[in-house]
Amino acid sequence: MPRIESVSVCAAGVPLDRVTSFATRTVSTRHYGLVKVRSTDGVEGIGFCYVGSAGGELLRVAVEQLLAPVLVGQDSYAVEGLWQAMYQEALLQGRAGTVMRAISILDTALWDLNARSHNVPLHKYLGAVELETVPAYASGGYYLEGKSAGMLGEEMASYVEMGFKAVKMKGGRLSPREEEARVRAAREAIGPDVELMIDINNGWTDTTQALQHLRRIEQYDPYFVEEPFSPDDIDNHARLARLTRVPVATGEIGYGRWYHKELLDKGGAAILQTDAVVCGGISEWRRIAATAASYGVVMCPHWFHDVHAPLVAATPNARYVEYFWDDQVLNFRRLIDRQLGHRNGRIVLHQTPGLGFDFDEREVAKYGKWTVCSIANRT
Repeated sequence: MPRIESVSVCAAGVPLDRVTSFATRTVSTRHYGLVKVRSTDGVEGIGFCYVGSAGGELLRVAVEQLLAPVLVGQDSYAVEGLWQAMYQEALLQGRAGTVMRAISILDTALWDLNARSHNVPLHKYLGAVELETVPAYASGGYYLEGKSAGMLGEEMASYVEMGFKAVKMKGGRLSPREEEARVRAAREAIGPDVELMIDINNGWTDTTQALQHLRRIEQYDPYFVEEPFSPDDIDNHARLARLTRVPVATGEIGYGRWYHKELLDKGGAAILQTDAVVCGGISEWRRIAATAASYGVVMCPHWFHDVHAPLVAATPNARYVEYFWDDQVLNFRRLIDRQLGHRNGRIVLHQTPGLGFDFDEREVAKYGKWTVCSIANRT
């Protein structure tokens, strides 16, 4: 029976070509955590996550010192048991944040490894709903120096021209009047039949402030308003959901099934944007999605279409994948050797084993280096 021979980890800091802003922060570099889990049969699975605009080494330390020793030498098919063992090992250091992201990407790498071991694409290994493509929305609309409302509209229209039937823009950074002008420009540019999402990135602090914005933009028929408040402010999410006809979406930096259960119980989300490489991995994401289905809530996972496309394809209550067509914001795309394409507003799934791609080692070497925990160096 093959065992986990080694776990490799890399902290990679990739500068953005252009400094980019959200409602509450500005980013110049993205730090990613990368892992590879190798079996004694020579098969390798990969995992990855966004750590933040700094602090990538925190994830490397968590993998190297806490979690890799739990995995090395074990049977990779014991996915649920290994998840529980990693979670228990890191109970004191973090049931959220960077340590949970480390658990998430190691769990993802185990699923990828096992799917590759059977020579099956991940979405089929999980049990597919969709076999060839999944629906996606084009994500963009960031705040850039000198970018006008008209330019934002042109950007959104360009996604529609690519075939997307749903698009997303950023919001919440400017005054209600200025934000209304941006939303109006986007809606006028894309027309009435394309779904328009608005991402606030935790930019509002109370329901009064939120309603000052939403009462201006409800007329433009947003599909959802995303992350209006701090992720931990579940009560305000629920309160806002009762006060506006715009569906509230959140959960992208929510950790674990218990947080999401409270969010659902309180009615704080009509749409969950749970991120598999944040919440606890593919294993935990599937648990959360199954719970959401019992509440009649759909999944539209956040970011990283490379891992979320196969999950949406294997989940009956998942609707959209968030898709970034270039590497200007999601510059992680520079670190892998094969990109997901799109056709008629849908992502075309990889049909090769596992996730369907690997790290581009020449690119990774520009931004970080690997460290290895293995059976050999444990003995």
